[in-house]
Amino acid sequence: MAIDSSRRAKRSFTNEFKKQMVMLYQNGKKRADIVAEYDLTKSALDNWIMQYQTTGSFIAKDNRRTEENELIALRKENKRLLMENDILKQAALIMGRKFELILHNKHRYSLRALCRCLNVTRNRFYYQRKLTQQSQDISLSEIVGEIFNTNYRAYGTRRLQAELRKQGITVSRRRIGRIMAKNGWVSKYTCKKYCIHTEKSNESPVGNELNREFDIGQPRKILVTDLTYVRVKQRWHYLCVIVDISNREIVGRSAGRHKTAALVMQAMSQIPMNLQTIELFHSDRGKEFDNHLIDECLTAFGIKRSLSRKGCPYDNAIAESTFKAVKTEFVSNTIFDSLAQLKLEFNHYVDWFNYNRIHSTLNYQSPIEYKRNR
Repeated sequence: MAIDSSRRAKRSFTNEFKKQMVMLYQNGKKRADIVAEYDLTKSALDNWIMQYQTTGSFIAKDNRRTEENELIALRKENKRLLMENDILKQAALIMGRKFELILHNKHRYSLRALCRCLNVTRNRFYYQRKLTQQSQDISLSEIVGEIFNTNYRAYGTRRLQAELRKQGITVSRRRIGRIMAKNGWVSKYTCKKYCIHTEKSNESPVGNELNREFDIGQPRKILVTDLTYVRVKQRWHYLCVIVDISNREIVGRSAGRHKTAALVMQAMSQIPMNLQTIELFHSDRGKEFDNHLIDECLTAFGIKRSLSRKGCPYDNAIAESTFKAVKTEFVSNTIFDSLAQLKLEFNHYVDWFNYNRIHSTLNYQSPIEYKRNR
């Protein structure tokens, strides 16, 4: 009975046996006789003959073509990469859980003990924390940048920290400073400033009635005022502000070409309150403040005058501080194209100053917010 080749049991042959079969064929024995006598398949014998004639070896890898070797290598590399990727994913998941466990318990136990218990090296923990912090810094950087740019690029780390705290984000000033340095954000307050020479003050007998009573929440209605300079094209123009001491709100403002009492009167006309409720009006000894026009206005509304002492800007520190903010955050060496542009942008700035700009003196609230919460 013929043997079904499909059911033939798999056999293995040594390299010496294969060589002897090839030698029989090379010495003249017919292929059909070799197959029949040794119970071989024609394809196996032909393959052995070809291998011996080509490479002299019966090992499979020695007889592969270059393309086949490259394909096998690529498959092996792909399998290795898939395995490593799967291992790293599982390791990251496990490490993430261990990392969270360490973070949640490091206030209770020492880091050394936690790492030893969880079989994690401290270097690995620090590396994981660094990666996590870098990821958090990317999203935090976007938030800090938005706050910084929408507030005239004037906020430093303290005010940025306060604004972030309002959003429920607790961040150290050092970390905020690192984010600012990385993005090249510099508060305008760090820019170099210069001083101007003051003119001689007048010798008015009016004294310093305010006496540096700058406390916020003043029961008395006290206003302070001052003037500063700003470039419009190639000419100097002037800004005047009037500040309510009780909440540091700019209640009056004006802009003009000349440093005169009329500019001060324009600012006073902007005050949104009954002027008869004002008890004290304080300024420095500039002639634009101590003159007949201002005297008439103050006398008509029963407002008492107060002047800083000669050569003592600290007596008008609130107005000086406000103008430092105005010059640093708003003017900042900018040359405006026209007086109309200056007035428009100054009005926008004052609105932001009153409603949005947070003050450290007001417990990091804006003047309007402080007044509402008082």
